[in-house]
Amino acid sequence: MTHHLFSDNAYQTECSATVTAITQQGIVLDRTVFYPLGGGQAGDTGCLVLADGSQITITDTRKGRADDGSFNGQIAHQPMPDMLEQLLNQEHCSSLKLRVGDQVSARIDWARRLRIMRFHTCSHLLCHIVPALVNGCSITPDYARLDFNMTDPLDKAALSAAIAQLVAAAHPVTVGSILDADLDANPALVKSMSVQPPRGSGQIRTIAIGAAATDGAATMAMTLIDLQPCGGTHVANTAEIGQVIVTKIEKKSASSRRVVLGFAP
Repeated sequence: MTHHLFSDNAYQTECSATVTAITQQGIVLDRTVFYPLGGGQAGDTGCLVLADGSQITITDTRKGRADDGSFNGQIAHQPMPDMLEQLLNQEHCSSLKLRVGDQVSARIDWARRLRIMRFHTCSHLLCHIVPALVNGCSITPDYARLDFNMTDPLDKAALSAAIAQLVAAAHPVTVGSILDADLDANPALVKSMSVQPPRGSGQIRTIAIGAAATDGAATMAMTLIDLQPCGGTHVANTAEIGQVIVTKIEKKSASSRRVVLGFAP
């Protein structure tokens, strides 16, 4: 089982960790700041720094799988294929030594991760702006894509203006959780038709955009923009998203509209 440090602090870029396994899936650590591909968000890249100062470049991060294909709670840090083969056959390689039990420093590519975080939070804003369920998404360092289950046309300029307004308002973004039973009682919190929140632990991680407006001890109004289950990484305030615009709108089918987000030139 790998402890997910990114769930507690998306801004942590490095951690010390112990190698718990080296498999065909990659290098498994007891704890990590690397986010694995999932929920539409791309996996992190970066490097593992060994005790002697040498580095292993990590080109992708994936959730570990058991023999039956189910997720096993591990996170696999994937080096280049030739490097992984060397690690799996270290008895034939005198220049590379990494063993189970070794200590390493795990460092993500922070510039890349921050771009992903900005796009991911912006995609939640788009879910607030467009009142339709999402039936597919992809969050990458270079763009974000959301497919909405809808037939009405969408306007690029209007969506971009609505995003800019929410970004400029500097709404806080907070991590929370709800009970499985609370989600069952509020199924509308799930905005995606294609990705369902993980269950089993009794609590489901959530991302909230917006905050309560208070007058003394009494809560007067709620300026909540968006609340939905999400295991991904996000910026702490919408102002950090910066200049993100809608670069393309496509009609994918009679009942699907694709919206692509990009950074303004």
